[in-house]
Amino acid sequence: CVYTVCLSLLLCCLTSLFFVLLGLQPVFLLHGKDLHLDVEKFVKLDKKTDFLWRFNYSNNIAKHVFNNDPVVFDNYEGRAELFGQNYSLLLKNVQHNDSGDYTAVTISGKEQRVAEYKVTVQDRVTPADLTVHLVSKSSDSCNLTVTCSTVDFNISSSFRCDAQHCSHADKNNLNTTGNVSSLKFYLHQDTIFCNHSNQVSWNQTMKVLKSYCDIKTASTSVLFFLTLSITLCVIMKCKFQCFLLLFILKLHKLYFAFKLNYTWCNSKHLLYVCSA
Repeated sequence: CVYTVCLSLLLCCLTSLFFVLLGLQPVFLLHGKDLHLDVEKFVKLDKKTDFLWRFNYSNNIAKHVFNNDPVVFDNYEGRAELFGQNYSLLLKNVQHNDSGDYTAVTISGKEQRVAEYKVTVQDRVTPADLTVHLVSKSSDSCNLTVTCSTVDFNISSSFRCDAQHCSHADKNNLNTTGNVSSLKFYLHQDTIFCNHSNQVSWNQTMKVLKSYCDIKTASTSVLFFLTLSITLCVIMKCKFQCFLLLFILKLHKLYFAFKLNYTWCNSKHLLYVCSA
């Protein structure tokens, strides 16, 4: 519902604001990729100043001491690399347990933070399950309920289709946000798309709505009869019958399919042909 969507967006904004107030820069990364973090302030080492990268404020990752090469601590040996030229950190093949707070500090009597990041490792989103249910139908239209779902949450909305096009019947329920991803409906002509996405990946599922409606139009025999009658009308110069048959075509909703209209019979050529 609208309340849920607004609440989710508000929570997302408040969370981002919270990180900003804490000085943490949010970073989202796909599971298995490499993480690269830069320092945000000028760093200069001397005999009394050391440099250090930490995870969750207490786990040391790597350090750089004046006139020495960078050193990686045992827990990150082979996975992390500290570049002495610019003090940036590279963490390879990140896992979900690598999500957390990363801080870079200089130590010279007291600590000074020169970089702060809030890192979130996410999986690639899976395709959403898109289902279409026929609610009601008539000879020229139908009402459908479409549901897009994942393991964690879902979204449903109503659509209406006729012989010409499909449209949203419930425009207030087109997207929703879960804990780590979001779902969104998108309608193009008679095809419905469901987009499942998070901050690092995106996936789309689609279905043709009209295929669930089976909307009936006039039978082939009626179509042939009306077409033939209009042709004979023109040949036999009968103005009244021409207007009558065009009116019948409109009632059968074939009027637009043939692109016939009353201006056709009012054209100079047809007035001449239809005149007695």
